[in-house]
This record gives sequence, structure tokens and C-alpha cells, in this order.
Amino acid sequence: MFLQKLYTRLNNMENPSKACNSFRLLFTMSSLEEPLGFDKLPSMSTIDRIQRFSAGACRPRGDDMGLGNCWIDGRSCSTSNSCDEDYEEYTGEAFPWRRHVKDVSEGGTFNRRASSLSKNRMKFEYVCDSRYLPDHQCSCKCNDRGIHGITNKFLKGIPKFVKIVEVGPRDGLQNEKNIVPTSIKVELIRRLVSSGLPVVEATSFVSPKWVPQTYSMGNDYCWMQLADATDVMKAVCDLENARLPVLTPNIKGFEAAVAAGAKEIAVFASASECFSKSNINCSIEESLVRYHAVCHAAKELSVPIRGYVSCVVGCPVEGAIPPSKVAYVAKELYRMGCFEISLGDTIGVGTPGTVVAMLEAVMAVVPAEKLAVHFHDTYGQSLPNILVSLQMGISTVDSSVAGLGGCPYAKGASGNVATEDVVYMLNGLGVKTNVDLPKLMSAGDFISEHLGRQSGSKTAVALSRVTADASKI
Repeated sequence: MFLQKLYTRLNNMENPSKACNSFRLLFTMSSLEEPLGFDKLPSMSTIDRIQRFSAGACRPRGDDMGLGNCWIDGRSCSTSNSCDEDYEEYTGEAFPWRRHVKDVSEGGTFNRRASSLSKNRMKFEYVCDSRYLPDHQCSCKCNDRGIHGITNKFLKGIPKFVKIVEVGPRDGLQNEKNIVPTSIKVELIRRLVSSGLPVVEATSFVSPKWVPQTYSMGNDYCWMQLADATDVMKAVCDLENARLPVLTPNIKGFEAAVAAGAKEIAVFASASECFSKSNINCSIEESLVRYHAVCHAAKELSVPIRGYVSCVVGCPVEGAIPPSKVAYVAKELYRMGCFEISLGDTIGVGTPGTVVAMLEAVMAVVPAEKLAVHFHDTYGQSLPNILVSLQMGISTVDSSVAGLGGCPYAKGASGNVATEDVVYMLNGLGVKTNVDLPKLMSAGDFISEHLGRQSGSKTAVALSRVTADASKI
């Protein structure tokens, strides 16, 4: 009865556009409503009359919606009887058009779609064909300036080149409970450099008293993992075409690193007071005083210094970290001479929303070109966080081959974002990295095979499956 009343109302409406809108509402139904039979549908003459004057009459064919073409959502056409658009606006290709009512007589798409009315939702949408508009030439043009405008809006600010800082050999392997032989570390570094990565963090010159005890083995596994720092550095310090920084938490670590042949160092502070005390056994202010001494010694030897700030979004103890605290620590590291400040979401709790707020605060005191981002993928937010960072002007990204890593001071934190996944995304954005993805994947496979587990890179796993499937054909 309701349908009959609404149908009568549609036929009596003076304004065809309103009738069309009501018609669309009628045919947008939930799975709880009674399916419409063909005997309940409006007559084709009514559909034709309504659709001729509908502002949403024109739609492209499904097979015409390819890349580079513009989807016309109905409202781009005039509400008059004509489907023509202003030729001055034309910058794209014309779509061929048709009207779905043709399929009713031919038993085509309309019948198939009507038969599925009992499913979740069903929308009847019509597109025009010049055969049904004899008085007008249906030559709807697509203005793709709108699409280009949207594209420019979302890609605006993304750099043309992104520098990737590979942290797998140090940050990735330091959390492994099984000791990785020195020869494997050296080979991994060599493979990473050969893939085109411009920066590969090699190791850390850290004291055993500043690392946590393993939860199950009862020994300082993190220290043991890095105990061969001198041997690793001496084996790779002569590699060309890449910088090989090492982590130095204090002046003694700096001296040992330089003696081993290190040509670039990194220092790390935290935006969380609790994390700073558990990580390097001192307060934030005490750590900054310590790094002043390291930076002074490095400047005398013309050794570049990179700074890290950990827990820039959240701390496992303190919870959310105010962006102002992150900005303060970053500013202090920059003032003492760090050429680049890497902002690390140590426990991977950041989202694009919290990352934007943090970056805005830091970029107010440190230039964007001096900043890098370092995300862990605990909640699967690394790539979205990197993307929004790029949109804000960041052009340096830390990552770890095969998604290696974690944080020995933050239980439950997963590994860093996989370098393969970052390179794949950047390739898709048209951003250059100078990294050879197949070679990078080979390096990831190498270390994953040694560790006895699958790569943590979704890209590596997916592409490996594609290759394997192709080999079976």
C-alpha cells in the first residue's frame, strides 16, 4: 500500500527533479525490507519521464572508469533537458553513455540487479543514451581538472625524493634473543648498501649496564647482541656509497666508535622522563648534558651527529606525551649541533592525528628539512603516519629491513616499519629513493632465513608469493 501511494505521488509531482530524488529513496532499501517484485516497479514511461529531467541522469559506463578518467557523479550535468557541458571546461575525454532502461527490454543488467533487491542495499542509477534523447546530442564531457585538483591537494607537499635511513642492523637486531653472528651482520650491511640505501645504521657502542636483562634467558642479551660493535664497524667502515652511523650514548661510546672507524654518530634522548630513566638511566636534562659533551667532542673531529627523540607520541609508563615536550627535546638536540633529528614513535601508538599534532609542535622550533620520522608498526599505523609526515614536508624516513626490531624497554612494541613496505609505497607515489626493491627484498630474505622466520614485510611476502605462483604457470 505504501509503495502504491508513493508511486501515485511520484506520477503527480510537478517537479521532476524532486520526483527523481524520491524515486532514488524508494529504491534504496535495507535487507529488512520486503523485496520489490516486477509488478511493484514504476512503469518504464514514468522512469523515462523522471530520468530525462534528473540532475543525476548522466553516469559513465563501468568499463569507462579507468585511471585518468573522471567519474561524473550526476551533479556535473545540467538540470535542464540537455546533457551537454560547457566545452570551455573540457579537458578530458568524452564518455560513451547509455540508459539502463534499455536493459529491461533486452533482459540485461536491469533484470540481474532487480533480482538482487533482497540483498543489503540496492540503488537504481541510470545513464543516458542519445537514442533516448532524440532532440539533443548527448556529448557529456569530463572535466578532469577537478580530479587533478583533488590529486594535487592530497599529494601537495610530498617531496620528490625521500632519504631512507636503514636501522635494521642496529635497532632491528638488538632485540633478538638469539645472538646473530658478526659475519651475518656484516653481510646484511653489505647487502643493504648494495641495494642503494644511502644510510645504514651499523651498530651501537653501548655499555652493558644500560641495557635490559632478557625476560627468559637471564642475561644481558641486548648487550651481547651489540658486543661485537668494534668488529662489525671495522669490517664495514670502508664501504662506499653509504653512510654508516653508529649509536653512542656517552663520551666513552663515542671514543670507542671513532677508534673503530666510525665516521658518523647518533645520540638518543627521550621525551618521556620515565622512559629516559629506564633506557639510559638518567633524566631528560641529565641526558642532554651528557650529549653536550659528546657533541662537543664530535665537532672537534668534524664527525656528523644525528639525534634521536624516543616516545614522541606515547610512553609505556607515562602514556600520551605532550607535543611540547617532544619539541623541547628536539630543539635542544638541534641547538647542540645535531644535523638531523629523528622523531621515534617507540611503542607504535601514533596515528596520523597524533603525529600531525606532534610534528606541528616540533616544526615550530626545528626546520622540517632537519627532521626524520621513525615509526614502529605495533598498531599497523606506520605507513599512514609516514604518508602524513611526507605531506607535512618531512623527507627522511627511518625503517628496518624485513620489519626487524622492537624495543627492549617497551614490552609489546613490535618491529619498525619494514623498509620494503616504505619503498613500495614511495614507488607508488612516484617518489624517488634510489633503492632497488628486489635487492632490498633479497637482503630481507637473507636475514629472515637466518633468524628462522618469515619476513615482517607485507610487500616482501606478497611479491614472493606472486613470483612463486608465476613460476608454477
